[in-house]
Amino acid sequence: QVQLVESGGGLVQAGGSLTLSCVASGRTFSTNVMAWFRQAPGKEREFVAIISGSGGSSYLANSVKGRFTISRDNAKNTVFLQMNSLSPEDTAVYYCACRAVGVSYTARDYPYWGQGTQVTVSS
Repeated sequence: QVQLVESGGGLVQAGGSLTLSCVASGRTFSTNVMAWFRQAPGKEREFVAIISGSGGSSYLANSVKGRFTISRDNAKNTVFLQMNSLSPEDTAVYYCACRAVGVSYTARDYPYWGQGTQVTVSS
């Protein structure tokens, strides 16, 4: 069993930055693939970023590439999402998710989820 707790969301003006954090507990963190998804009102949950257990490999969705960065600190059981140049289109609830092995960009492939943190970008 894995417990995930996100933090760092909030209200920011367009062009601003936020850093989301997700602290994991319950099973060996350093072997887990970690990902961020987001869900805007009335839309399906969409993939944002993924990072391997070691942190040596990561991938970002095209919509955030060049603006967002995913990283992790296995000593602190924490994964981060650094978000720069935010736009109103980035407004959503951001979720941290975890799976044991394998890359997946599909939400249903992740058994463990955090409660989400709201990010609101004003124009």
